[in-house]
Amino acid sequence: MRVTRIGGPTALIEWEGWRILTDPTFDPAGGTYTFTLGTTSRKTTGPALSLEDVGEVDVVLLSHHHHADNLDEAGRAALARATTVLTTVAGAKATSHLDVRGLAAGGRTILSGEGKPTIEVEATPCRHGAPFTRPLVGPVVGFALTLDGQPHPGLWMTGDTVLYGGLRRAADHLRPAVALVHIGAVKFPFTGPLSYTMDAADAVELIEAAEPGVAVPVHVEGWSHFSEQEEAAARVFDSAPTSVQDRIRWLPLGVPVELG
Repeated sequence: MRVTRIGGPTALIEWEGWRILTDPTFDPAGGTYTFTLGTTSRKTTGPALSLEDVGEVDVVLLSHHHHADNLDEAGRAALARATTVLTTVAGAKATSHLDVRGLAAGGRTILSGEGKPTIEVEATPCRHGAPFTRPLVGPVVGFALTLDGQPHPGLWMTGDTVLYGGLRRAADHLRPAVALVHIGAVKFPFTGPLSYTMDAADAVELIEAAEPGVAVPVHVEGWSHFSEQEEAAARVFDSAPTSVQDRIRWLPLGVPVELG
């Protein structure tokens, strides 16, 4: 599997002939975006690759469609380049595409393509904040992708989520070869100490539970509402148990890296 980290939550995965793009964000730096309840964030870093650099893709894994740090204006153009878009049920209703599939947590779908192995995709649970914020922040899912005939996923994208019981239970049986772990400890001044995504300490616990072959931190830089960015997260990971440290792989932006 070859993974290219593009920025924020966005990565290109090239795997067994499949080209998979996660949460496309391709706007330049400098824009300010509005989120729920009038909260805002500024995009501080542009993408390491352009859409033209990425080219055509087979599948977009879109954890949710309604926040610009996971799907910005330029990122929407990436959806049209994909043969298939996988997202939430609400996201599928809001997305115009010939093959957009909405999944709730636990839902499954099959990806097939000429000359490519079949992939089963299972939507994994996410909670994008405290329980009472769910009606405000909306639905989110992660995705576990398993090649036909394999016992465990080759790829798991956690999606934007805090660490909670449903996620822990899902992680316990996954054992993915590669996990893209969304962190960043998203916070807004308006809601004080509330976090809307995992911080690095949460990720350590999740990695211990899921036991991926490789864990790639993403969704950790490029936006002002990420309260724990790469340098701070790296310090936490450096003090984690060796069993976790040995799994974590920081990928340079814009550089394809072979994993596993």
